[in-house]
Amino acid sequence: MNTPLKVAVFGGGSWATAIVKMLCENLPTVGWYMRSETAIDYIKEHSHNPNYLTSAEFNNNQLFLSCDVDEMVAYADLLIFAIPSAYFHDEISKATIDFKEKIIFSAIKGIVPETGLIIGEHLHKAFGVPFENIGVITGPCHAEEVALERLSYLTIACQDESKAVLLSEFLSGDYIKCKVSDDIIGTEYAAMLKNIYAIAAGIAHGLGYGDNFQAVLMSNSIREMKRSIKKVHKMKRNINNSAYLGDLLVTGYSTFSRNRMFGNMLGKGYTVKAAMFEMSMVAEGYYALKSAYESNKANKAKTPIIDTVYNIVYLKRSPKKQFKLLADILD
Repeated sequence: MNTPLKVAVFGGGSWATAIVKMLCENLPTVGWYMRSETAIDYIKEHSHNPNYLTSAEFNNNQLFLSCDVDEMVAYADLLIFAIPSAYFHDEISKATIDFKEKIIFSAIKGIVPETGLIIGEHLHKAFGVPFENIGVITGPCHAEEVALERLSYLTIACQDESKAVLLSEFLSGDYIKCKVSDDIIGTEYAAMLKNIYAIAAGIAHGLGYGDNFQAVLMSNSIREMKRSIKKVHKMKRNINNSAYLGDLLVTGYSTFSRNRMFGNMLGKGYTVKAAMFEMSMVAEGYYALKSAYESNKANKAKTPIIDTVYNIVYLKRSPKKQFKLLADILD
């Protein structure tokens, strides 16, 4: 594909690796920012990420690798961020080059702890990036299945539809199908909320609840998600579309889901600190939970599942007792 645009991915984890893999199948060169010089040196020598999705191999002639944020911002016209939300502000603040005129897409499914905002809102308010230059990449899609080249689906959302279409062309392939949306706020909130519901699904599994309860939990979760999103961004949307319901289901049920794994450990009796240490990976739902809980309280949204997970994670209440109470009010 011939294009004047240069694209760069920021992040060294599984999602960043998967996105670089998708882009390399359509673009002659892809920029890749990683914090670790050691990881960059390893990729240059062995052609795969030493820490994530090691089955995904790269042609190093296609990669422009750097651990310098300014160098990568200067290189690219379109920036894709796949950095855990907990580290996003610190990483992007390293840039001394103005990036307001860049096209920026977020593949981050979480809340920025410093401001309590989703990534798009944070970029707009903290760095002055206009909303028409901000987009979202969401699922339903697991990075691990991209690495295995299993058929996967992405939703690309942006106020400026032409930019969403452009990125969808860069990411589409034999095993990647892309859909375009203009619901940038709704899809990003859904991507954040589904991680919290995946924690709930994991807790239920850890406590020994079966498939029947999980089905009811997911049914209630999508309705709760609809109420929560409607409070922050009211527009016509079909909550049953893949970007909302599909992403919720794959995150809530899949063994690849870090948030479900985190919840499962809590249900089995791990403390939050012990579960985080054992996983050695970021569960985005943990960081999103506090902001989502406070937002829903302020907006008077009825969210008993989020409230239950908050009580367990932040107030350290008994998962067994909290889920017994929750089970009595689900329908």
